[in-house]
Amino acid sequence: MTAYIAFLRGVNVGGNKMIAMADLREMLAALGFQDAKTLLQSGNAVFRHKAHLPAKLEQLLEKEMNARLGLTADCHVRTAAELRAAIEANPLTAEAKKDPSHLLVSFFRAPLDMARVKAAQAAITGPEIVRADGRHLYTFYPTGMGTSQAGVVIDKALGVRGTARNWNTVQKLAALAGS
Repeated sequence: MTAYIAFLRGVNVGGNKMIAMADLREMLAALGFQDAKTLLQSGNAVFRHKAHLPAKLEQLLEKEMNARLGLTADCHVRTAAELRAAIEANPLTAEAKKDPSHLLVSFFRAPLDMARVKAAQAAITGPEIVRADGRHLYTFYPTGMGTSQAGVVIDKALGVRGTARNWNTVQKLAALAGS
């Protein structure tokens, strides 16, 4: 059995795309996934299943969430090994140690265009730092996200949608997945 982590985009944020995590766990169990667990209320799930490509699981989960729960949300799936590799590839390790709640890891379906990542960094007028590695974007918000305009700038420059989790949450999910 392979351990997987599913990151649902925009779930239970600002009163939108509301879903009970118990319902998500029930759906995962009904699909035959084992040891389904959720973390927090923002659409993070860990489960075990026979080996599949994460892209196939993304399609299946999106289809089943819509059919069973009436929820339309992008789903980004990583194996436990892929999540561990993303953690180890973090280019902002000093920031992660110093202030982990202000470091976000964004998950994307395809590798990011490095020219667009550099354009995003150049367009940011504040102290935020943006780095990428493959399908992961690492963004540090030294003064917090509340008043930062970097997120909007980054989304516009990248031209693709992902979903972000703070470093603490990423670490907790890796531990839940046993990676």
